[in-house]
Amino acid sequence: MEIAAVQNRYVTRRFSENRYRLGMYVALAAVLMLFTALTSAYIVRSASSNDWQSLAMPRILLLSTMLILVSSATLEAARRKLKAALGRAYISWLSVTVILGLGFLVTQLLAWRQLTRQGVYLASSPHSSFFYLLTATHGVHLFGGLLALGYLLIQNWQQFTDELITRRQVVADAVTVYWHFMDALWIYLFLLLFLWK
Repeated sequence: MEIAAVQNRYVTRRFSENRYRLGMYVALAAVLMLFTALTSAYIVRSASSNDWQSLAMPRILLLSTMLILVSSATLEAARRKLKAALGRAYISWLSVTVILGLGFLVTQLLAWRQLTRQGVYLASSPHSSFFYLLTATHGVHLFGGLLALGYLLIQNWQQFTDELITRRQVVADAVTVYWHFMDALWIYLFLLLFLWK
C-alpha cells in the first residue's frame, strides 16, 4: 500500500513538472512565431524599397546587451543555488537578475530617448519603425519574464516543504528557459537591426 502511494506521488510530481515545461515550450513557440513574422516583414520591407534609411545604433544598446547577457548568467547561478538548497544565495542571485533585467529595460528606454532627441521617431523611416516595434515587443515579453522572476521571489515567503521545494525548482527551471530565450532573442534582434543590410 505504501509503495503504491509513493509511486502515485512520483507520477503526480512528474506530471506537474511536464505541465510547466510543456506550458513554457508552447509560450516560447508563440513568441518565436511572432518574431519570425516580424523578421520576415523586416527583411521583405528592407529589400523592396528605396526609402530605407539605416539607423545609427545608439551606443547605450551595447550596455543593454551586456546587462541581459550577465542577467542570464546570474539567473543560471540562482537556479543552481536553488537546486543545492542554498536559499539565501538563491534569493541574492535572483534579486541581482531582477535588477539587471530592470536595467536592460531602462537602457532600452534611454536608447529610444536618444533617438527621439536626434529626431528619429516611429514614422521617420521604415527602419526606425521596425526598431521601435521590435524593441517594444521584445521589451513587453521581457517584462513578462521580470514578473515571473518576481513571482519566484515571492514564493520564498512561503513555508518550505518537500513538495513546495520541488515545485519551486520546476517553476524556476521554466522561468530560466524563458529568460535565456529572451536573451538569445535580443542578440538576434540586435544583429538583425544593425548588421542586416
